[in-house]
Amino acid sequence: MSLGNIFCPQSIALIGASREEGKVGHVILENLIESGFKGKLFPVNPKADKICDIKCYPSVLDIPIDFEMAILAIPAKYVCPVLKDCSKKHIKWSIVISAGFKEIGVEGVRRERQLIDIARNNGIRILGPNCLGIIDTTCPMNASFSSNTPPRGNIGFLSQSGALGTSVLDWAKTNNIGFSKFVSLGNKSDISENDLISELENEEDTKVITAYLEGVKDGREFIKISSRVSRKKPIIVIKSGNTDAGARAVSSHTGTLAGSARAYESAFKQSGIVRADTIRDFFNYAVAFSYQTLPKGKKVAIITNAGGPGIMATDACERNNIMMATLEKETIEKLKDFLPGEANFYNPIDVLGDALADRYRKTLEVVVKDNNVDAVIVLLTPQAMTQNLETAKAVAEVIESQENKILVLTSFIGGAEIKKAAEFLAERSIPNFDIPEEAVNTLKVMMDYMDWRSRKSFNIENFNVDKEKVKEIFDMCRLEDRLELGEMEAREVLKAYGIKLPEAELARDKGEAKEIGKRIGYPLVLKIVSPNILHKTDVGGVIVSISNEKELEESYDDIFFNILKYMPDADVRGVLVQEFIEDKKETIIGVSEDTQFGHIIMFGLGGIYVETLKDVSFRIAPVSRQSAGEMIREIKTIKILEGTRGENPSDINSIIEIILKVSQLVTDFPEIMEMDINPLFVKKKGKGSIAGDARIRIGG
Repeated sequence: MSLGNIFCPQSIALIGASREEGKVGHVILENLIESGFKGKLFPVNPKADKICDIKCYPSVLDIPIDFEMAILAIPAKYVCPVLKDCSKKHIKWSIVISAGFKEIGVEGVRRERQLIDIARNNGIRILGPNCLGIIDTTCPMNASFSSNTPPRGNIGFLSQSGALGTSVLDWAKTNNIGFSKFVSLGNKSDISENDLISELENEEDTKVITAYLEGVKDGREFIKISSRVSRKKPIIVIKSGNTDAGARAVSSHTGTLAGSARAYESAFKQSGIVRADTIRDFFNYAVAFSYQTLPKGKKVAIITNAGGPGIMATDACERNNIMMATLEKETIEKLKDFLPGEANFYNPIDVLGDALADRYRKTLEVVVKDNNVDAVIVLLTPQAMTQNLETAKAVAEVIESQENKILVLTSFIGGAEIKKAAEFLAERSIPNFDIPEEAVNTLKVMMDYMDWRSRKSFNIENFNVDKEKVKEIFDMCRLEDRLELGEMEAREVLKAYGIKLPEAELARDKGEAKEIGKRIGYPLVLKIVSPNILHKTDVGGVIVSISNEKELEESYDDIFFNILKYMPDADVRGVLVQEFIEDKKETIIGVSEDTQFGHIIMFGLGGIYVETLKDVSFRIAPVSRQSAGEMIREIKTIKILEGTRGENPSDINSIIEIILKVSQLVTDFPEIMEMDINPLFVKKKGKGSIAGDARIRIGG
């Protein structure tokens, strides 16, 4: 549901307005007045006739007209009764500043539920409780108790932390960084980041959406909304709570390796969200996206007056897979016309330590016209003859006069000597970075975002599968009070979704195993079948590469000896006699359930090494074909699958197909809690992939 005109209501009642300076109810009223709010204000305080020369009312019911927004800055125990009174005035929105709700425990949870019920029953949208409020610099309206109102700009900022929010506002004011909106989310009892990101999508005064989040209210909706909005404008998020110390205990490889942090990382990737790991990155990215045009491609030119910083920036570009532009011959000839003979005319372009502002100006004028250049980084170190401020002015003039609007970032390196130059660049909306690597890292983020924007929206594919067969298997397991599927049942589930498996049969004694071996043909694999044994290799329950009948007999005995030794009470159903897959690479595809986002799918190298190497990637289901391909390319050991040192490349397309089928399976059957295909045998290119082993656990 749209939030309507929540950022600029026509009338506001402030319940809890105070005469005492420094009190929350007084600060909010002062902020509303000083921000230039043009709507009607109705302070509510039964003990005051006027506050700040504005007439006060004893209660909301005494206000002579209906009003649109109520701001509640009163003790928590009075909030629900007062909100009921507000509903009689047909309010649309309420900002509940008051603390004392779910953040304090059981009593607070009960109070917050009551608050939500009142709001829903009366069509009221609530921001908070336990929040700082809203600021809109366009309206203008400062309906918060922040001590700072940021300058007007185009950055929208949502914060789940009031304290961090005030720090960002102070930074914005100190550095003259303009904001369009600021919203403190508080407890998110009703209005959440999803509502606000969706609302800011079409706000013309907001070019960049930024957020500090500790969690999201509805993970699936978050991905859906963010994926849509990020195609129009960048969303930059700094996320706290990234460790998995408190993750629940799980038995699958995937569950062990996934965790909450992995889920958020995957969600951000799939949504096109720009992730900031630090507050400094957050500021850098916000300013760059706010101030500058987006890069047109992935080729950068570097202009510097010192070799060292130029090399550092070049190294940073290589680490970030940013291409150093090959300058056109015409560009090089023009540079030779005015640069000293000792200069470097190629990329990075070294204009030498004695470069004055005019040399920088001419160099930048030539470089931005080069068709091979998509972005420029201008580096400056303050040397004895360097004209710091004049150079900043020259750079700004070139940027503002260029026709093609090439992205230009600067890194004027230093402190006191370049202070005025840095301030000038900020005034002219040119991002300046203290060190070259930060400029390069920011450029990389902007280029990655452009990649995201240029992608087509890919549909989720659906395969022709046998859902009824899977439903029958799950229903049977529940009837038998089992949530862990046996291997034979797991195989049937995979077959129903078109996933190829090795030929295999269950043997209940040694003689039956020998007969099956003759039918399948050697080499073979023997695997214990028991609902109690999840990791068969750990207890000696798997023997591979059995090449003849004598070895089969010995291996059969060895498996039962191992099980009696390590798990004597296991319910053994028999031994699976299985085709041995040769000439393959072992990988893993797994699934675990995340509380926020649903099913998270993992891919990586498989077999017994998955938890040792931890070379894995993740995505949230459902997964598109492009995302599945990206998952595979993200692992560090991708060269093993692509073919190295003369080896044949593996059938990567078949892995993509299986990831997509697993994605469909867990989407069709959300009751699947955990699942591993380990190993997934990948044959050489064109020969497909085969699920060697599988385990599935469902919910009750």
